[in-house]
Amino acid sequence: MNAPRTVAILDAGDIRRCLTRIAHEILERNRGSEDLAVIGIQTGGVPIARRLASLLRQIDGHPVPCGVLDARAHRDDIAERGQPESIDTDIPFDIADKVVVLVDEVLYTGRTIRAAMDALVEIGRPQVIQLAVLIDRGHRELPIRPDFVGRNIPTHRLERVCVEIGVDSDDRVYIERPCDANGNGIVAEGGRHDD
Repeated sequence: MNAPRTVAILDAGDIRRCLTRIAHEILERNRGSEDLAVIGIQTGGVPIARRLASLLRQIDGHPVPCGVLDARAHRDDIAERGQPESIDTDIPFDIADKVVVLVDEVLYTGRTIRAAMDALVEIGRPQVIQLAVLIDRGHRELPIRPDFVGRNIPTHRLERVCVEIGVDSDDRVYIERPCDANGNGIVAEGGRHDD
């Protein structure tokens, strides 16, 4: 196969608008930020969680604690992937009785979210766990549905959704579509196989 073809999905402005909308939806659903905590799943969910926590503070005027959760040790494919070297969890606040907004960049099969929830309840017992994702690409293998979604993007399983979050001007989301030896896309627009 040749190098994958990339298709732009979101630019920095799109991402900023998605996260601002999600922040407003979180505050509306929870009637403010008083009992909120935001926790990003390593690695892609972490910068998004930090941005959401900052937006929530800007909008509601109250600081919202933000943590980092490494769920690798709780994955159901750990036998295939191997035991992770270290646990990079940093939640320097009590999550008991908090409304925890768990954040990831892309929701796919749901297995990472299941692992993250298992890891989270080992740390404490939140009042409720809500899920916020920047991209929902479909193909769920577990009955997991996000509470807050930046964008639903139907994909083909062969495609790869890439989220790059850095300095605002560098933020972008794109899809990598595999190509055959002739450079023709194996996957067409809309997630179907090319004929």
